[in-house]
Amino acid sequence: MGELRADWRLRLRREGAHGPICGAGVLVDQHTALTCAHVVRSPDAVMWLEFAENSDLEPVSARVPPGGWLSASEGGGAAGGGEDVAVLRLDSPRPQARPAPLETRLWGGMEVSATGYAEGFDDGMSLWGRIGGVSGERVQLDAVTKAEVVRRGFSGAAVCTRPGEGRPARVVGLVVSWRGDMGELLPENNRLAFSYLIPVERIAELSPLIKELSSPYAWDQDFEERLTRWFEDPDEGPVKITVVPPGSGKDRSLRHLLHRADLLYRGGGSSRPDLADHALGHIAFPPGQYLAYWDWLLGTRHRPARAPALAPDRQVTVLVDGLDEEPGPGPLIELLVRLRECGFRLLLVFRHAGGTGWTAAYDDLLRPALLGHADALLARLRRAEFSRAVQLGVVDENSLASATETADRRQAERRRIDELTDAHQRLTALRGLITTLRADLRRHGGRA
Repeated sequence: MGELRADWRLRLRREGAHGPICGAGVLVDQHTALTCAHVVRSPDAVMWLEFAENSDLEPVSARVPPGGWLSASEGGGAAGGGEDVAVLRLDSPRPQARPAPLETRLWGGMEVSATGYAEGFDDGMSLWGRIGGVSGERVQLDAVTKAEVVRRGFSGAAVCTRPGEGRPARVVGLVVSWRGDMGELLPENNRLAFSYLIPVERIAELSPLIKELSSPYAWDQDFEERLTRWFEDPDEGPVKITVVPPGSGKDRSLRHLLHRADLLYRGGGSSRPDLADHALGHIAFPPGQYLAYWDWLLGTRHRPARAPALAPDRQVTVLVDGLDEEPGPGPLIELLVRLRECGFRLLLVFRHAGGTGWTAAYDDLLRPALLGHADALLARLRRAEFSRAVQLGVVDENSLASATETADRRQAERRRIDELTDAHQRLTALRGLITTLRADLRRHGGRA
């Protein structure tokens, strides 16, 4: 049925971080949210956005940027007309929050829901309905009962599709109002009452940013999932190289994942001495030896006598964003090689396949790291396979019989990789072996 909680569902307050709740909103990227203009009231207002369903995310103030007031009242509408919509720019980004997936397709009978913050329901209440007819630029939302018609506190709330297998809920519009035929304050006190929404498609007509974000190519979800797995699972490998074209959906997804790295280096914009300095904050070195290790990382001194290594039980990730944008990347790659010796994991982002430093990154960083990773997995498999054989009584600890048949086969495969002369074939075979070893470890209870 999909996730019960969503980072992108926002609760809005005015008059400060602890002011009165005044409506709802939708986070559409790390910098941007949508709500109703009548919730904001004025283009120069400051609003407070709360992540009502994720307490780990700090509330943040936001205001309407130039071109973000899409209302036809109070300051004028957008070119070609206006709607009751305000685009809000967060005063500080929230890349940790997953933004709402936007959907421009809408049809009659579509089952949808909305979560708002009506009086007495500060933690939110969800209502269900179906898409009805069209009333001007607004779309009618038919509730099953009058008690499920939206009310004050729902303005700006996301209208979402029902989540399906492998497909999350998608936002098709914003709740904007409700109408009752008798003018009573509550929907259930009227004979007829309906909710109304503004479709994402209409908002996209008024806002170039929302048009861009609602494109099917705005995000690269598969890339995001692969990268998230890599950050979360050290067995995914110590070095990863990926190509992220500028301005692509992949690029936008990457922006929301940069915070996952412990150290971030921007090609052509960051300092190698600064990277070495920050890296030393994670390295265990003897007292008074900072400069010796710092000089070694920068290549101006021989390696210290005591082998540098990460503090125990630490996994530290360095993300190089735009390695091929680094003028003369050789010294940076040498620094990264030394960080690998210390146990750092590396994510190397190229802006163009085959860009500057591409060959060196593969030869000096990726290939040695994957070889070492395969050997480490192979050693773990051998231990796990032998331990399992002992537990099952297949062999006792003093037996000379082989209890590591699978590991022995994988070791033979590993030797054959060393015999390959074509670099591409060797890399492909190595990746295949790592995938196989991880599957073997899962079968033998050695994690991975």
